[in-house]
Amino acid sequence: MKNNLNPAPIKDVLAKLTIEDLDLNGKRVFIRVDFNVPLDENLNITDDRRIRSALPTINYAIDEGAKVILASHLGRPKGRPDPRYSLAPVAKRLKRLLNKDVIFAPDCIGPQVENIVNKMQNGDVVLLENLRFHEGEEKNDEAFAKALASLADYYVNDAFGTAHRAHASIVGIPKYLPAAAGFLLKKEIEYLKGVVNNPIRPFVAILGGAKVSGKIGVLENLEGNVDKVLVGGGMAFTFIKAMGYEVGDSLVEEDMLETAQRIRKKLKERGVKFYLPVDCVIAQSLEPGAETKIVPTLEIPKGWKALDIGPATARLFSEALHNAKTILWNGPMGVFEIDAFSRGTYAVARAVADAYALTIVGGGDTDLAVHRAGVSDSISFISTGGGATLQLLEGRELPGIAALTDKKE
Repeated sequence: MKNNLNPAPIKDVLAKLTIEDLDLNGKRVFIRVDFNVPLDENLNITDDRRIRSALPTINYAIDEGAKVILASHLGRPKGRPDPRYSLAPVAKRLKRLLNKDVIFAPDCIGPQVENIVNKMQNGDVVLLENLRFHEGEEKNDEAFAKALASLADYYVNDAFGTAHRAHASIVGIPKYLPAAAGFLLKKEIEYLKGVVNNPIRPFVAILGGAKVSGKIGVLENLEGNVDKVLVGGGMAFTFIKAMGYEVGDSLVEEDMLETAQRIRKKLKERGVKFYLPVDCVIAQSLEPGAETKIVPTLEIPKGWKALDIGPATARLFSEALHNAKTILWNGPMGVFEIDAFSRGTYAVARAVADAYALTIVGGGDTDLAVHRAGVSDSISFISTGGGATLQLLEGRELPGIAALTDKKE
């Protein structure tokens, strides 16, 4: 049962047009969505959350009488058509979720597509074929962007997961059309920018994943606002080694030792409580059935590597979350995809879900972890971005957001 604090989302931090600012009736609206969903070997969708997250924007456009043109990428087809990456399965699932016809176009530009768009009635939905079947998408080719823009009267970006990419469908089209944010993109920016700029305190950041190098920008950007930092995952052992301790064969970024030490000292000087694992689950390999042990962090033997936080750390981290009013979590606590090393991540997921706080989970792996732990319904907000989430948390401007039309005062 959801018991999280949900303060009113942060005041308008976007300063860009949103879909609600557009008069959509009878207009052709090009909506860039992120339908990059996982498929099995039979091309069946195994997880449709990305499609579902775009439904509020799509349904709003339908209700407003727009002619809705949806566009997305799927996988990495390297700039040419590849049936393994067709959006045909997405069109089928979308039809079911919208409970209405979805016209699937065989391409995303060209006379055939123009013909389909010209025949659209108000409230119709067309899904274009994979944008990355054309080299021009990832190269941000001007002619390709122009061809896409010619299909529509308005552009709406609701693909937060690709907002950090300078691709034709993200930054090219807005040069030629009034460009607005969809509901999902707006929500992502409000929550992620809001938590960095104006958190309700105490504010606790939990950072995990493999490498310190991927999270330095986040730590540096948060240092002025955060009250506690909990570090798990492989990145913790770079910090621990930087303090002069042995970590066996655990993952360490040797070129990051000085940086890790500098960040830890800087946070300490600011009065930020900094937590590292006190115990860990170790093994000699990731092979199924490999022997595992739980040891104190400072007693990892040579030839062994830490692959998850231990039970004492899980309790320590849970205790540290008790008085939090805002929690931001990015990065798992261990190699949670393997059962033997999943308990720490799932314990933290449950502690975050149980906290009486505004809880924000960012990053693809962390998103998957809270779903596997069965607690996603108890999280205030789960970001749909990976790289885009990190860039926003680092305080960097995303090209896809910068390209949108400024809101007039």
